[in-house]
Amino acid sequence: MPIRTHRGRAAVYRRLWGWPLRSPKHLIAAVIGLAVVVGSVGLLLPEPSPSRAHGQQHHAQEPFATSEFGASADTSGSPPTISVPRASPSSVPPDPAGLAVVDAWGRQWVKHPPGTDSGEWLDRLRPYTTAEFITVMASIDPANVAATEVTGSPEATTSTATAMKVRLPTDAGAIRVRVTATPDGWRVAGYEKAA
Repeated sequence: MPIRTHRGRAAVYRRLWGWPLRSPKHLIAAVIGLAVVVGSVGLLLPEPSPSRAHGQQHHAQEPFATSEFGASADTSGSPPTISVPRASPSSVPPDPAGLAVVDAWGRQWVKHPPGTDSGEWLDRLRPYTTAEFITVMASIDPANVAATEVTGSPEATTSTATAMKVRLPTDAGAIRVRVTATPDGWRVAGYEKAA
């Protein structure tokens, strides 16, 4: 156990830090003093000049190239802004090319005879799948896919110019496939068991 004396730097620090805790009056005085110091610092800090603030507002009103996900691409080096769409994308008739991709992907997805290597299965899915989703698919063992046959044609449940949700019937139940338009054409970006 350390020996505490009334001399030295540690004793001075103990008295300074312990002073607000000696009584309620000391505590109130310490809180008021801290508020005065913080307020004084806030008053002493310079405010941004009107020309600089106006330049920032003008810069924020410049047009940006907006991606389909709402992030603005700004080449000036400032952080990107997120725009919230005012309306949902308008519905359009399903693109037959997108439905064909879902059909081809589904036929490769159910093709996994016993002993199928995961890499071989992924190679068959890769031409129809986004690069992001193929990495997710790499964690799936094809032996765990219960479906072995596509039992009907794909049917779009929702469709916009850049994305579709498509119902694909299989012998193990229907799945809902999300397909998106990419520079390389329509690609599968996800799937889940249909309700």
